[in-house]
Amino acid sequence: MIKFIHTADVHLGLKFNKVSFPRELAINRRFELWSSFEGLVGYCKEKGIDFLLIAGDLFEASYFTLGDIKRLRDLFKEARDINILIAAGNHDYLNDKSLYRKVEWSDNVHIFDTGAIGKKEFPELDTVIYGYSWDSLEIRENFLFEGFEVDNSFSNKILLIHGDLARSSNYLPLDLDLLNKLDLDYIALGHIHKPIIFSDKMAYCGSLEPLDFGELGERGFIEGLIGDSGTKVRFVPFSKRKFLHERLKLNENMNYRDIVGAIKAIQGEKDRDLFRIELEGYISQDIEFKSLLKSLEGDFYYVEFIDKTTPDYDLEALEREYKDSLIGEFIRAMKLKGLDEPVVKKALYFGLDALLRGRVDS
Repeated sequence: MIKFIHTADVHLGLKFNKVSFPRELAINRRFELWSSFEGLVGYCKEKGIDFLLIAGDLFEASYFTLGDIKRLRDLFKEARDINILIAAGNHDYLNDKSLYRKVEWSDNVHIFDTGAIGKKEFPELDTVIYGYSWDSLEIRENFLFEGFEVDNSFSNKILLIHGDLARSSNYLPLDLDLLNKLDLDYIALGHIHKPIIFSDKMAYCGSLEPLDFGELGERGFIEGLIGDSGTKVRFVPFSKRKFLHERLKLNENMNYRDIVGAIKAIQGEKDRDLFRIELEGYISQDIEFKSLLKSLEGDFYYVEFIDKTTPDYDLEALEREYKDSLIGEFIRAMKLKGLDEPVVKKALYFGLDALLRGRVDS
């Protein structure tokens, strides 16, 4: 029996330049990527893992430094009992200038080469591992499996590859049917940041840490074993934080304190995770979102709003102010249709928003 951990898309060194959260939090997330990965290596040592499989995008080549790669080298050297195998992806691709080539790796580290699928044999563990590293930012065609044969003299056979199951992709298009037909015990995929377990024999592990609000929910790694009864895998949540997107429906009867209370009542680890809250419904024009955020500072590690609310207008005041204009006529006409009907009220508010906005803009 062998035990393995499958990770990918760690993106060490990422600077989070295009995120919606503040720079201070972005810097902290950059440190947390390192902390999480170092924690994963520690987990491997604690659990007696035989193989750490890294399926590409271990780091961001654009921001990674020589000091960073030496830090990785030393981390891996301290984990000598773990066989660490790396297939470079599109963010850490392997060429003559690659930082992978700038240091001398300990004997327990193997980085697969470019050009064709290579293999690394571990006779003492009755295991052979195949892998392939990118040599450029994009790979639009895939001929890697033409003539590829699996060595059945080993009991445990694994493939490590970074690619996309969309056939028209610019990121090494992979054929799911072809992969399923390969006589392998496990295929460790990288590139897609959402964990997807197709079967016990093939999975995307997803990113180790979520990078932005496009990566909602749990993130972590795949832990597996291959034994006499076949392959068994499980997803292990491991990220320090999660990104969460919640929706909250407001109504015209909610005052400032009601809204703050409703936001605070949202479920989740608010002191740890990053929340994006989509506000819908009607809200008083007197309520400012900046003020709401200020009131929530002590309750959330980070929270941001998407405003999809409709202003709750004082119809009587507007009708008096604009009684001799199109706005006044519009309010009276919509009242006759019956404002108890949600569709009518919504149409009224959308119309008022357009009319009043046009009045201000002019």
